[in-house]
Amino acid sequence: MVGKESGRQRRPGDPGRPAATERPEIAVVGAGIGGLTLAGALASHGAPYVVHEQTRELAEVGAGVQLSPNAVRPLLRLGLGPALEEHAVRVEAMEVRGWNGRPIARTPLGAACERMFGAPYLTIHRAHLHEALLSLVDRDRLGLGRRLSSAYEHPDGSGVRLTFDDGTVRAADVVVGADGIHSTVRETLRRDEPVHSGLGIYRGLVPVDALPDGAHARLVRLWLGPGGHFVCYPVASGAYLSYAATVPCASSAGESWSRPGDPEALRAVFGTWTGLVADIVTAVDATHRWALHDRPALRTWSTDRITLLGDAAHPMLPFLAQGANQAIEDAMDLAACLADAPLGEIPRRLARYQSLRIPRTAEIQRGSRGNAALLHLPDGAAQRRRDARMAVHAALRDRTALYAHETGRSVVPVPA
Repeated sequence: MVGKESGRQRRPGDPGRPAATERPEIAVVGAGIGGLTLAGALASHGAPYVVHEQTRELAEVGAGVQLSPNAVRPLLRLGLGPALEEHAVRVEAMEVRGWNGRPIARTPLGAACERMFGAPYLTIHRAHLHEALLSLVDRDRLGLGRRLSSAYEHPDGSGVRLTFDDGTVRAADVVVGADGIHSTVRETLRRDEPVHSGLGIYRGLVPVDALPDGAHARLVRLWLGPGGHFVCYPVASGAYLSYAATVPCASSAGESWSRPGDPEALRAVFGTWTGLVADIVTAVDATHRWALHDRPALRTWSTDRITLLGDAAHPMLPFLAQGANQAIEDAMDLAACLADAPLGEIPRRLARYQSLRIPRTAEIQRGSRGNAALLHLPDGAAQRRRDARMAVHAALRDRTALYAHETGRSVVPVPA
């Protein structure tokens, strides 16, 4: 098996191997949400895989993630219903207000969302989601402390050679780059750089018990103001509010999710906003801050033996709350393409995968970029026109293009 600690370095395509019919051995680079979803989906179908992760200890930053029905449905098919039931929060509605508290729009979710789209809208702590996905992965197939330095695709089509910083060399039939916005695997396809958005984000958690009673509501709440916006929602079964506060950021430095931020700087921007925003920032005693980047949309992200998913393929600004959701969709579609593929079919299957994913993810990338300016309008005529449009399009049915999308249904049977 590729990646076993025995150090065996079999090159795919060795003589005597029935290359046209044997199932490929798949190397997943990165053990984030997308990489673990892919590994779990492949495992459920009995497809051979190994995961290479650069960190020596898996951990997620203390922040939340929104899971819309297009991602919740496949997670349920993977058998994560009990974990989601234990840790996630079923959101009743999404509310948008101005910085001074004026109501702008309200989208009902709750039972209506489940009826319309077959799954709830959930919010969850990233660490709880990561832990649930990790339960799907065979730990013997998970290699920690492996920082990839290069991926070389053999020109004869026989596979890929992975070289790691410690000098270890591994072979794989297929390599999937799930290694984030600074993807080493992406560099084998295109050498480009992350694009700074001019914005930064503060993120963290506040105990609900430290806030007024209204904080207990199962809502995703957004406040829009000149030059910034503030989002919060419950996680950890409702025990905490996860907040994300977006502000102008002149420097592109500081992309690490673990970089400390200054609570006083957060309060200086949002402390005078109305209601719960001021209560949250007053209660913050520690926060994280980093600059927001994306990359240009790719026209192609696969070769005959290498492909990408998640932020490695299409890093998005967080203004449609679809980054994790699209990584899950990628993983499920890719697993569906690869799970039953004989080795000789790999180039065609990877081409099929990118044809499924690139149009959708490119559109969502563009929408996320466009929202950056719309969410930060100064009070005035343009802001009033935006608010009116948001109110008109707040109906749940207006989310159909995002929430009804089906992905990877052939990967796993629905659990009994």
